[in-house]
Amino acid sequence: MASHRRPKQSSRARVTVLTATAAAAVALTSQAAQADPKESKKEVKAKVDALYEEAEHATEKYNGVKEKQDKLEKQVDTLQDKVARGQDELNELRNGLGSMATAQYRTGGIDPSVQLMLSSDPDTYLDKASALEQLSTKQADALGKIADQQRSLKQQREEASTKLAELADTREALGDKKKEIQGKLSKAQALLNTLTAKERAALAAAEAARASRANDRANLGNDASASQRASAAFSAAKSKIGSPYVWGGSGPNSFDCSGLTSWAYRQAGVSIPRTSESQAQIGTRLGQSQLAPGDLVFFYGDLHHVGFYAGNGQILHAPKPGASVRYESINNMPFQFGVRV
Repeated sequence: MASHRRPKQSSRARVTVLTATAAAAVALTSQAAQADPKESKKEVKAKVDALYEEAEHATEKYNGVKEKQDKLEKQVDTLQDKVARGQDELNELRNGLGSMATAQYRTGGIDPSVQLMLSSDPDTYLDKASALEQLSTKQADALGKIADQQRSLKQQREEASTKLAELADTREALGDKKKEIQGKLSKAQALLNTLTAKERAALAAAEAARASRANDRANLGNDASASQRASAAFSAAKSKIGSPYVWGGSGPNSFDCSGLTSWAYRQAGVSIPRTSESQAQIGTRLGQSQLAPGDLVFFYGDLHHVGFYAGNGQILHAPKPGASVRYESINNMPFQFGVRV
């Protein structure tokens, strides 16, 4: 009877199969590598710069929400203080009314006509009757004041409650913006981590060299500031050259773009809004040819970046994460307009 068992494969055949399998695996790996090649240092830098710009845009939104939160916190504190003082005043009015009621009970417990019959001195009765009438008038005034105070207190409590709810929403929005910024910065770092240590060091060195060249070679010309306050603000900003960009930073050791401008003007005794968008709404608007040192300059269509005009086509600003306060050509970004504070 014939056997149905398959003949045993030779060792040479097995080697051939394994070799073919390995070759196929190598081919697939090669194809995958070609389909998803490692990005170059230049490509990574371009993507990182784009993420940094998105983070800066989100930072200005964060700054706006943070400014709103600070204002709401002050308003809530003021309202809560008013409510507390109003409650104390209401308690005093009630206590005063209680004292008057007690006095009236003691002097007016007997009907006035009976008091007259019992009194041996009509003048004494008349004095008492007059005192009771005055006491009733005071009671009516006190009751009116209490009613007014209760209405005012109710209104203040409602206003405080509304502000507290608004503050809670603002804090939530602030947290969302913070997560958005941190997410973009994390993506940027993850991209940088795909580079070798040597490539990362080269990028950092190039950034430092760019800042050094910009600061060393900045020819600001001889233009004068348009005002003493602009000159003082620009001088304050110049003292911070080399300070790191940190999102949400408003000095004195680190800054984001609008943090630098608002801090510098504060040193000059001038209070300006915190965000670039708000700063763009103050002062006198200028074209590029009208700029003088110390004027604010705004970039990008949504005005998410601001710096100082430094003179001779140069600006001074806090550029982006990973960089420091430095000079730069005004033409390196899409200029929109200037503002003279």
